[in-house]
Amino acid sequence: MERLVDGICPSTVCRLAAATSFLCLPVAAGDLPLLEEVQVTATRERAASHGVSQGVTIVARDDLAWHTPLTAVDHLRGEPGTYVQQTTPGQGIPIIRGLKGSEVLHLVDGFRLNNAIFRNAPNQYVALVDAWNLERIEAVRGPGAAFHGAEAMGGVVQFLTRAPHFEGQPVQARGNAGVQWGSADSRLATQLEAEVGNERWLAQLGGSQQNAREMRAGDGETLPHTAFRTHGAHARVAFAPSADLRFTVQAQYTAQPETPRVDALVPGFGQSRPDFSEHVFRPQRREFAQLRVESDRAQAWADSVDVQIGAQRMTDDRLTRDFQAPHREAEQNSSTLLGAIGHFTKQLPGSRGANHSLSYGFEVYHDTVDSSRERIRLADGLTTARPSRFPDGSTMSWVGVYAADRWSPRDWLELTGGLRYTRYDIELPPNVDGIEVGMRPDDVSGNLGLVVRTSDTLNLVANIGRGFRAPNVFDLGTFGARGNRFNIPNPDLAPESVLTYDLGMKYASGAWQAEAFAFRSNYRDKITQVLTGEIDVAGRLVVQSRNATQLSLHGMEAGLTWRGNEHASVSATATWTRGEETLAGDSYPADRVPPFFGRISARFGLSPTLAVEPSIYWATRQDRLSPRDAVDPRINPRGTAGWASASIRAAWNPTRSFTAYAGVENLADRRYREHGSGFDALGRNAFASVAFSF
Repeated sequence: MERLVDGICPSTVCRLAAATSFLCLPVAAGDLPLLEEVQVTATRERAASHGVSQGVTIVARDDLAWHTPLTAVDHLRGEPGTYVQQTTPGQGIPIIRGLKGSEVLHLVDGFRLNNAIFRNAPNQYVALVDAWNLERIEAVRGPGAAFHGAEAMGGVVQFLTRAPHFEGQPVQARGNAGVQWGSADSRLATQLEAEVGNERWLAQLGGSQQNAREMRAGDGETLPHTAFRTHGAHARVAFAPSADLRFTVQAQYTAQPETPRVDALVPGFGQSRPDFSEHVFRPQRREFAQLRVESDRAQAWADSVDVQIGAQRMTDDRLTRDFQAPHREAEQNSSTLLGAIGHFTKQLPGSRGANHSLSYGFEVYHDTVDSSRERIRLADGLTTARPSRFPDGSTMSWVGVYAADRWSPRDWLELTGGLRYTRYDIELPPNVDGIEVGMRPDDVSGNLGLVVRTSDTLNLVANIGRGFRAPNVFDLGTFGARGNRFNIPNPDLAPESVLTYDLGMKYASGAWQAEAFAFRSNYRDKITQVLTGEIDVAGRLVVQSRNATQLSLHGMEAGLTWRGNEHASVSATATWTRGEETLAGDSYPADRVPPFFGRISARFGLSPTLAVEPSIYWATRQDRLSPRDAVDPRINPRGTAGWASASIRAAWNPTRSFTAYAGVENLADRRYREHGSGFDALGRNAFASVAFSF
């Protein structure tokens, strides 16, 4: 089986891809390819993950197939260096090396998901990436500022959607459909997709929907306010006038019409009553359009060109009512992000055969925030205007230029280094208190990577990187009730910066692949929500975002895979992170740091058409809590207990046009909670799914 790279694949694999794209299933359930993973995110060039200096997590087509996701982020559970936090079912974020939210750069097909209202805390926006329209997920752990953005501080997570390809001149048509069901939340998901075209052009149209009812936890209790719905659609048209030139236009749409925030609607740790009688995201929506031009036609100034322009609108509307309050509040918030990105590569010959692979490019983004809020009196429906969550009409623009070089002065040595200059223009009109903001921060970020090839199988790697993040509209302008806190704005915020180091090894030989990294990150002027010592009239803690803390994070992450033959494999991962934060001379554990966690799984074929995969996902106790963790109703103030969840899955692939999956998750029906999440995990969950082509 050949691996798909950038949507280009042989016709036989493409036929199979059409048959199984709903679940991204492999060619045959027992067929486990003995090929090295390929990634493009780390250096924005095609490269084997074993040969780049950064730690790279890849969830490829064959691995996506074995998951039963509620959201796209579920695919990252148990991967090295990536921990999943969920405040509400149907929503979640990856925590990479202890960092989260806007401290990690999220991309979809090369375009930013992060926008001006992206929180530097758990948020819901990654849920607006369609989990059923993915080719693979790539996560760069650690420095990534030079290639992707100054604020790629903890790392980069890129979601790559499926880009089909046809071989030959005759016009061809194909389609696929799939259904998935789960018992613990009565989940029903369906998908349908059709494609037509030839080697010169293609058109693709697809959609998905998912309904999940209230979920059952491990002890049999039904958790209230956990039902939600998601639906999405995507379309793509591509035209290749020649073998080295391609134009692509695509559109994506994902929405959650009404998703309750469960942790705000039920009493949490230390609470006798919930914070709200009503709290629903209604709706959450992402609309995205992109034009992309890719060329491999060699020019004097570039061997390859990748230019795109895109537009993304994120809608974050919500309806809330304080506990037993006589009124509710309706909010309308949106971000309209326009962007243009260019990436170019050029091979430059060096002395003594040492080649330079030069990369350079630019990005230009402009984001406009619209925000309003009104209060509705329950007794008579009277509506009055209220201060909006963000200053309406706020804008955030930035320009970045970068250059990087991958240089191999010797066969055993490779250096990759790059610099990026970024300038921001941030404007917030006066809020209800008359506070307005005008900021134009700029800075230089970059990273340097080293690969030492000690043998054909073992590489020693090291990285150092600097990133900085300018405060966005959320940091500068948000205010109002947020759970058990009331946030007041701070117009005097400044950028935060980070310096990250890591050292690791990568091993690949025959049936074995392994990697291990040790890392450390030092933050300065970290933007942190600080308790002001005041309490509002509703009893909420008054907080404010300030450049108040210094943060040190360090840890280790490792992964090991053994593939004995094409029908058997075993893999294991483990990640340990520790953080210390300093505020006004006082040191304490860092906020929301994951526990020691990992996963063990085995996959083996019982026959050419049948394979099974038992697995265990585990985490140890986490009782090193920050002061904010200790008063967060999502977290037990005595610490989050350790747990282990065992599952078994099976895949049956009797024909090229039909594949079925079935299994049971959380076999022991244990009740547990992932650290920092707002609800307990699913109990025993039997699931089944089918995918077929036509």
